[in-house]
Formats: sequence, structure tokens, C-alpha cells
Amino acid sequence: HRPLLLNWFRAKAQFSSGIVEGLNNKAKLTTRKAYGFRTYHSAEIALYHALGNLPVPESTHKLF
Repeated sequence: HRPLLLNWFRAKAQFSSGIVEGLNNKAKLTTRKAYGFRTYHSAEIALYHALGNLPVPESTHKLF
């Protein structure tokens, strides 16, 4: 890890890992919410929607 740490000092701390940490936190939260999903594919779709800001499609069924 030493070369990566030295790269950070060479860049003079111009880059923050805050964005990556935020995405990791969002992924962990979505994974916790997806605990009851039956398949991995459903959890994967939930992650795509949470991290990719995908639009939620309109429902094809109307209740009323």
C-alpha cells in the first residue's frame, strides 16, 4: 500500500475519498434493506437503482 499512500501525498491531498465512502455507505444500506429478497438478482437490481439513480418505472398494474 505504500506506493498508493505516496501518490496521495504527491497529489497534495487534492482528491478526497468522501465520494467513494458515500457510495460504499449507500451500497451497505441497500444491502441491509435487501435482506429479505429471495434472489441475488433482486438485490442486484436494488443496488443499480440506489447507486445509479435510475428512474422508478411506472407500475403496470393499477389497484384503483
